[in-house]
Amino acid sequence: MSSSPNRASRHPAGKPRKPDLTLDLPTARLMLPLVRSIVADIVDTRHRLTGLSAEQDALDSNRRGLGWADRQRRYTVHEDVAQAEKHLTGAVAELSALGLTLIDSTVGQVDFPTRINGRPASFSWRLGEEGVGHWRYAGEEHRRPIPTDWQPGAPLRTRGGP
Repeated sequence: MSSSPNRASRHPAGKPRKPDLTLDLPTARLMLPLVRSIVADIVDTRHRLTGLSAEQDALDSNRRGLGWADRQRRYTVHEDVAQAEKHLTGAVAELSALGLTLIDSTVGQVDFPTRINGRPASFSWRLGEEGVGHWRYAGEEHRRPIPTDWQPGAPLRTRGGP
């Protein structure tokens, strides 16, 4: 076997290094239709999994006393749960491949990585919101509204905040 001549570009785990992604506000807003679709799918799948898991628990706890139809349903529910989990994993991987982070799969909150005032930050969006309208510094939970004076292409600055 031949070894890759480009070994210096790999980190110890053997995977190619991924450059830190930094998105500007116009790019985050352009990505939103695709992100909205993926996140809606994640939230729907999460909701479906919650119902299936409750049904699975009920069927499993009473598995010895189940009639044939309920035993069949139990196997079907197990398959449905496995499929839904696989689907959910794939959808989350899609967001990750875009460089985004799923913060909350229940409400569909996603972070778009950026830098504000030289600090790691993110633009934040939740399913149901019209557009990307919030931001926060890395490590903070509180989402702040994006100031109206942040224009596309202008350096991001905050007034009186950290």
